Amino acid sequence: MSATPPLAPIRPAAHVDLLGAARVAALREASLALLEDVGVHCPSPLARRIYAEHGAAVDPATSIVRIPPDVVVAAMGRAPRTYTLGARSPAHDLALDGSALYVATDGCGIETIDPATRERRASVKADVAAAARLADALPAVGFYWPLVSAQDHPATAPLHEIDAAVRNTVKHVQTETLMGAAAARYAVEIARVLAADDADLRARPPLSSLVCCIAPLALDADGLESALVFAEAGLPVGFMSMACAGSTGPASVAGTIAQGDAEIVAALVLLQMAHPGAPVFHSLMTGVMHPRTGAHLCTSRPGEVAYVAGVELAHVWGVPTLAGVFGTDAVEPGWQQAEAAAVALTLCALAGAETGSGMGLLDACTVWYPEALVLDADLHERVRADLAAFDTGPEALALDVIRAVGPRGHYLDVPHTRAGLRAMSFSRLTEQLAADGSRRDPVEVARAEAERILATHEPEPLEDARAREIDRILRAADGDPAFASAHATARGTSGGSEATGAGRGSSG
Repeated sequence: MSATPPLAPIRPAAHVDLLGAARVAALREASLALLEDVGVHCPSPLARRIYAEHGAAVDPATSIVRIPPDVVVAAMGRAPRTYTLGARSPAHDLALDGSALYVATDGCGIETIDPATRERRASVKADVAAAARLADALPAVGFYWPLVSAQDHPATAPLHEIDAAVRNTVKHVQTETLMGAAAARYAVEIARVLAADDADLRARPPLSSLVCCIAPLALDADGLESALVFAEAGLPVGFMSMACAGSTGPASVAGTIAQGDAEIVAALVLLQMAHPGAPVFHSLMTGVMHPRTGAHLCTSRPGEVAYVAGVELAHVWGVPTLAGVFGTDAVEPGWQQAEAAAVALTLCALAGAETGSGMGLLDACTVWYPEALVLDADLHERVRADLAAFDTGPEALALDVIRAVGPRGHYLDVPHTRAGLRAMSFSRLTEQLAADGSRRDPVEVARAEAERILATHEPEPLEDARAREIDRILRAADGDPAFASAHATARGTSGGSEATGAGRGSSG
């Protein structure tokens, strides 16, 4: 067993209003207009009943729900602005108070580059566990999304992904593939096993969930019903829109942002209607369709501003955000991987994002390269250093040292030099030298570091009693015909990663 290092979140020295209040207000008003005039498609009878009981107009023939602005504003006013995401280790709890940005891995990919053979293959539960151990050892990773899917457990994959995660990291776990009330109830049972008691479960929830909307302007029945189960238990739930400008959104970034925001807010409003004060979060990760290939671009020059808009819209609505800060269309580790993430991570941190995701997957968030997670963590450390408060205190200014050395002197034999250089943080990837003194390829160094961590890092294990209880819950789920049948239906109809296992849990 090896100790999990302390978290190293990004703590910007200042926050910046990047879009400007007038532009954010225009986006919010557009979202309100869409919710009132156009509405969202809601196939869940349970959700439609809740909407109708709380002032929304529900068309039973079309399942379209239209929500008046005053109803939206009143419901969102009940959502908490801050709360804590608990971890198995209290030292790794995440206080979503706006002071720091905690970044998660990406998920839920469908393939992995096998750490041993370097072959590309379908992912299995053991890969979810290995990725969790790697994430546990990296201070830059604030919490864990199951990076890949447990395809060797097709009917109950989300529950097995949670199991592999909580056994292999002491950090907070956020599931992004949980669909349906039956699956959610089993997941809540697992969360209760991890918590000390019900009060602890609500104060320090060890598990949260992300559910995707379906663009354009539609919600997923199983996603909503799983979210309602989580909200009732006090476990945080977020909704994400991945509307794509030009295909599932208008060929306008602003219009796609407004549409995606309306999808998210419609779902958040439902949870506040059903369970006022339930902890929720907002996640806007829209893309752009390439005009020549039709490909969904996760990161593009036209669409990058949408990630910042999502942060600022979440805060206008009074809830935390899960920002798109990594995620890439690169097909292998390298320059494009870093180029795609650096700007978004910096801008969203400056905008005040509380959480973000996207570390570790390539090829439009579908393939896990172990070294990609190490490379992303190194980029995170660079941005963390760039945005930290700059020290101009007496020790940092070192005027006494400068005076002692004087003009035309040097600092090589001054004790201050050794201490000062040792206190600086350098990249472990880009400053590495080979045996012959040549500079090593950072991707090669990252691969070796990933291999070292996977071979040596063993986070604190679950207590035996808790592990046995989770085993019992999984056996019950695996043998539950009603659950298996319902979940198979959800996987076939949700239209996103619950059906394919791919890309940030998207149903968009």
